[in-house]
Amino acid sequence: MTATATPPTTRAGGADGASPLAGTAALVRFGLRRDRVKLPAWTAGVGVFTLYLVGAIPAAYSAEEGDLAGAAQLFGDPVGRMLTGPAYGLDAPTYERFVAGGYGLYFLLLVALMSLLLVTRHTRAEEQTGRAELVRAGVVGRHAPLTATLVVAALTNLAAGLAVLAVMTGVGGYDPAGAGLFAVGVAVTGLAFAGVAAVTVQLSASSRAAGGLAGAVLGAAFVIRAGGDMAGEGGSALSWASPLAWAQQTAPFVLDRWWPLGLTLAFAAVAAAAGYALSSRRDLGASLLAVRAGRARAGAALGTPLGLALRLQRPLMLGWGAALVLMGLVYGAFTDALLAAAGDMPEAFLELFGGAEGMLAGYQAYMAVFMAFLAAGYAVMAVQGVRAEETRGRAEAVLTTAVGRVTWLASHLAVIAGGVVVLMVATGAATGLGTVLVTGQGGHTVDLALAHLGHVPAVLVVGAVAALLYGVVPRAVPAAWALVGYGLVVGTFGPLLDLPQAAFDASPFEHAAAMPQEAFAAGPVVALLGLAAALAALGALALRRRDLEGR
Repeated sequence: MTATATPPTTRAGGADGASPLAGTAALVRFGLRRDRVKLPAWTAGVGVFTLYLVGAIPAAYSAEEGDLAGAAQLFGDPVGRMLTGPAYGLDAPTYERFVAGGYGLYFLLLVALMSLLLVTRHTRAEEQTGRAELVRAGVVGRHAPLTATLVVAALTNLAAGLAVLAVMTGVGGYDPAGAGLFAVGVAVTGLAFAGVAAVTVQLSASSRAAGGLAGAVLGAAFVIRAGGDMAGEGGSALSWASPLAWAQQTAPFVLDRWWPLGLTLAFAAVAAAAGYALSSRRDLGASLLAVRAGRARAGAALGTPLGLALRLQRPLMLGWGAALVLMGLVYGAFTDALLAAAGDMPEAFLELFGGAEGMLAGYQAYMAVFMAFLAAGYAVMAVQGVRAEETRGRAEAVLTTAVGRVTWLASHLAVIAGGVVVLMVATGAATGLGTVLVTGQGGHTVDLALAHLGHVPAVLVVGAVAALLYGVVPRAVPAAWALVGYGLVVGTFGPLLDLPQAAFDASPFEHAAAMPQEAFAAGPVVALLGLAAALAALGALALRRRDLEGR
């Protein structure tokens, strides 16, 4: 019997010298196909944010030269510069300068967050679930997955930049030179933080840890920039140490200088190169940072559904808690600057906070509901984490024991609800503490803790909507973010746009009393809590009737 030997199949990126980038084009197409909903949604969100600013600012400040001066004074204050940037051109504000100088930082944060999530999702999360191993079993080079991810990130940031440019020039009629510089700054900042994520996914053993580490880098960049910009108008030497500052230092519509973006591009290139170098030093699925071994025996609490849910939800809760408490302190410290500029603000702005005489209580009431929007984001992400437990197969292992589906989901929802209460109370107390520090007036800490607590039922409704979607159509859980976005738009821009009452009634955030501006009302709280309980119960019942999703 004669046997014919078949030569071995050439593996890309192997020892035979095949290209480590083999298969990159196919993976780019796959990545775009896979995120055909998420990526356009992010891009559209950036465009819509631009559209609202372009439309709402002239509506709020009808006289460009006069009305803008009071608000620009807020951004020029040291605390204002900490929140917005170096305040270029705000001594002679125009609509263009007001958008770029007052809100440009939030464009940069938005695309940075988008890029961090995108890179983490397409790299470390794929390895964690085992899908990357299946892909690498084909003719795919070692560096092809990371390269394809960075290409997808570049295309997404380019699309976001083009959306900003189109709205600014097409709708706002802004100067094309300044708008183009602003849009490019947004896009390349997203690339810089895609490079950051390319490094953190090599260091961390899980997508959650990689995302948390990348988020810590973003937070550090914000703090460094904030400290530098507080030192003086135009920033200081410390500002230049942050990748978030370089796009702002281009000063669109004022100086229109392009060269600081060279620093951003260089940073992105160096970070990406470091990501490639680190990926060559580890095995697929492994991490460069050692994973700490857990205890030999679990605590008694982990033997219960509630204890396990608390352990799984704890990192997200602590991360959001730290961020919200810090924001509360900052926004509380902003109170003094706001009150000092109250006399120069346009009427539309004053109406948002209840008039010049009630400015303090109105601002505190608005901050309570604004923090509720952010806490609702935590609730949606926490429910998405519950779905991740199912899709990664860990929930099935728990449900093979005596734990039922309703008990399992109810445990997670109870922890999420408790987390919302803790986050809102802690954030309110921090906001009150910041107010006390700058005004010297006591009593704000307790008042604001109670004011934030009053918006907990609205946040729970959003979490319950996410739970209902999880039980019925688990892939649709991210749609709950639309309720958060709708509440934010209506609560912030609704009075300026003169929306009908029905539009306000559709938002769960509009029903609770605006404490401390208004007295507490029990009726809306009871109604919202009942609605949240009913929606959560329906979600749990729906989970019993559907098949579990696996890997």
